[in-house]
Amino acid sequence: MMEIIIILIILLFSAVIHEVCHGVMAYRLGDDTAKIAGRLTLNPIPHIDPFGSIILPLMFFAPSILYFLQTGTFLPPRMMLGMAKPVPVNYFNLKKPKRDMALVSLAGPGSNLLLAICFALPIRLGQVAPGTGSFEFLLLATAVNLSLAIFNLLPVPPLDGFKIFASLFPEEQANRLLEFERFGFFILILLLLSGMLPIVVFPIFRFISALILGFPIG
Repeated sequence: MMEIIIILIILLFSAVIHEVCHGVMAYRLGDDTAKIAGRLTLNPIPHIDPFGSIILPLMFFAPSILYFLQTGTFLPPRMMLGMAKPVPVNYFNLKKPKRDMALVSLAGPGSNLLLAICFALPIRLGQVAPGTGSFEFLLLATAVNLSLAIFNLLPVPPLDGFKIFASLFPEEQANRLLEFERFGFFILILLLLSGMLPIVVFPIFRFISALILGFPIG
């Protein structure tokens, strides 16, 4: 069960880095909203979101916990999702709002993909032996960050991928699309409860994990 704590710690700090990168990119492009709000910090406390940081990860852990209670053996979930509280961004403060919205949105999942590659590199280069604590930690960290990157790039409101998708359209159409973000929470819940989210994410997750690790996870 110690594995649950390790995964949650990795997930929390990976999600925090994700949100801080959104805020830093926005600040560099002209919007200081996140800085004024005190969100450009790696201190996890201001970034904790009750649903994204606690409830959502536990939903993915639920089958593993039930299996452990029945058998005494813990099998970690094949993939792990969660999120920190979104940093506030005022897109009207950005130098080129439509273009910069895409750059700010890309900064978060981009940071997780970069972290996944960094954690995977020692495994890919054979610097750590399978079965060791270091190998398992790096594998978990790779899996968590890769899950976050892929999940957040889905073109579903209110995820980053939806904002990137909307930025491809003319301004009037982009603004109309962004209105769907008000329903984002319900759309995510529906995708989770329907089981569609893992079906979409997991094949992509396995493919990219095989590219960066040399073998697929899961």
